[in-house]
Amino acid sequence: MSDESSKAQDPGNGKGDTRGHEHWEALAERELKASPETITWQTPEGITVKPLYTAADLDGIGHLGSLPGLAPFVRGPRATMYAGRPWTIRQYAGFSTAEESNAFYRKNLAAGQKGLSVAFDLATHRGYDSDHPRVEGDVGKAGVAIDSVEDMKILFDGIPLDEMSVSMTMNGAVIPILASFIVAGEEQGVPRAALSGTIQNDILKEFMVRNTYIYPPEPSMRIVADIIAYTAKEMPKFNSISISGYHMQEAGATLVQELAFTLADGREYVRAALAKGLNVDDFAGRLSFFFAIGMNFFMEAAKLRAARLLWTRIMEEFEPKKTSSLMLRTHCQTSGVSLQEQDPYNNIVRTAFEAMSAALGGTQSLHTNSFDEAIALPTEFSARIARNTQLILQHETGVTKVVDPLAGSYYVESLTNELAEKAWALIEEVEALGGMTKAVTDGLPKRMIEEAAARRQAAVDKGEEVIVGVNRYRLENEDPIDILQIDNSAVRTAQIRRIEETRRRRDGERVRAALEALAAVARTGQGNLLAAAVEAARERATVGEISDAMRRAFGDHEATPEVIKDVYGEAYRGEPELTVLRTRMSGIAERLGHPPKIMVAKLGQDGHDRGAKVIASAFGDIGFDVLAGPLFQTPEEAAAMALSEAVNVIGVSSLAAGHKTLLPQLIDDLKKRGGGEVIVVCGGVIPRQDYQFLQDHGVAAVFGPGTNVIEAANSVLDLLEGRRRNI
Repeated sequence: MSDESSKAQDPGNGKGDTRGHEHWEALAERELKASPETITWQTPEGITVKPLYTAADLDGIGHLGSLPGLAPFVRGPRATMYAGRPWTIRQYAGFSTAEESNAFYRKNLAAGQKGLSVAFDLATHRGYDSDHPRVEGDVGKAGVAIDSVEDMKILFDGIPLDEMSVSMTMNGAVIPILASFIVAGEEQGVPRAALSGTIQNDILKEFMVRNTYIYPPEPSMRIVADIIAYTAKEMPKFNSISISGYHMQEAGATLVQELAFTLADGREYVRAALAKGLNVDDFAGRLSFFFAIGMNFFMEAAKLRAARLLWTRIMEEFEPKKTSSLMLRTHCQTSGVSLQEQDPYNNIVRTAFEAMSAALGGTQSLHTNSFDEAIALPTEFSARIARNTQLILQHETGVTKVVDPLAGSYYVESLTNELAEKAWALIEEVEALGGMTKAVTDGLPKRMIEEAAARRQAAVDKGEEVIVGVNRYRLENEDPIDILQIDNSAVRTAQIRRIEETRRRRDGERVRAALEALAAVARTGQGNLLAAAVEAARERATVGEISDAMRRAFGDHEATPEVIKDVYGEAYRGEPELTVLRTRMSGIAERLGHPPKIMVAKLGQDGHDRGAKVIASAFGDIGFDVLAGPLFQTPEEAAAMALSEAVNVIGVSSLAAGHKTLLPQLIDDLKKRGGGEVIVVCGGVIPRQDYQFLQDHGVAAVFGPGTNVIEAANSVLDLLEGRRRNI
């Protein structure tokens, strides 16, 4: 190639070809027969991604030229990053009983996993023991059931806690779970000072998206601060909080929202710890973060770089003396929302790309999802593929050989800067409201995230955002894959037996005294909640009893369900599908004498409500009269509300595998109350193998992951018309 032609291949750098960017635009316009603007990409974050980036896009960016291991840590918190040591493979897992989970952990550790990350069931998350009547469908289904120190000891049997880093995703019942872990370590011969790992302890995120809270925001923030204070003094190797954006993105947040709200949460937690009289350098180095990694490959990598930049800026406000106090360290997990039920082996590819993005962004540890997680709990087969995805990245791709290989990329550096600027503007908006606790109480983050989720659903339904195997290139008549099934009733029976045995063997008077001491700390504000809970756990008080002792002082948090309007419908404005659907709706409303009324219900302790909120919002825009049921209803409570509100349809959203227990109970209770004419449908993470079971028990339709909302609405109208003709 001649020197002249070589220059022509790189006209955009403004150096090799003096005609530069203008010449490229002319070439592009000739090739496209249209302006280059027609191939720009408007992302959900409001970022315009251009088809070409040049050195000019880096003008004025302040972090360029920085080095890894040095502030502002854009290029990584450690100088050598993966060239010195690769990220920790930390697979998140837990199901059924402590015995089953322990066997699973030990097998994975033997196969190359380097750290443990524990998933608890929803009964545990919400501070209920397995024998509580509200959790019948939840025990052992979406994580491991832990009721006392006895379960915790079994969970880590044969796993030396002085050698193994343990991460625990726990927020609502964080006090009894961490207390039980500390006591289990002591009884294994490991003092608490030697325990290493992370407790999530990020309650503000729960009020925004995941909803596994127990107490109101203010006492919940006190719990966070007490844990930070206790661990700073007693557990120097333990991370007291993992500030999580993961569940925000899973709930529908844009990357800017995830970045801004996560860092704003972090700032709020630092202030809470300082209010306890702590020195910032005593705890800042033990704070960690947790981000989701979705399918926008380069932007996700840039997000992690921007997060480190902005966290340094935030921490400088508190004037720490240690450089490590300015440093953001993070765990990442590949996206669950990106996983699809349809053509599920595609999910292996999705997860591999997301894992590579996390590595290029500089994560400190990583969980890779199993390909079947849009359908059921992972099998050993799928979990092995997920783990090996990371091993292949570390050992076969060369990605660990160079620190921050994306540094200097015109595109990535520009994205890093733009994400940081947009996120900082949103952080400042939160500050103007009075901080994150106030913003969460006012509902701003939750509302913004739900609006973003509705817009994305509309984009997918319209085909503007392509998902291979779902809304394009779909495989018809695919065979269902093998899935892991948990016998919920057997798990609950085993847990109740152990609880009864624990209560029989313990000293009841000592338990009562320890629980009263904990309640007094909660009531008076004098003392540390975690310290008091450790004493109660040592006496074998259960998770539910410790939670209830604080409930008596703090009360329960009850959210008021709200449904956003005019987001999904606005995205479909002028589309013929919506026009036809609304015409059908008008005809049915005329025959019924009112718009058809649907109650969108969440049963059991499953607080993941993205699907429920999207459906409620979209169906409302379509023309249904929508009643949003509260979270955590029992089937009996849902049936009573549905009949008192005279609904025509109940739509149950299920993401935590309790459907085979809870839906038959709902239908039976409707019949007992004389409401057998109410149509019951369900949607969410429901294996196809369970469809017939549900239909045999009276469920009229099942809508799996990836269902088009317009098609679902038409199906519900079909059911209403069929029911009406039979009357």
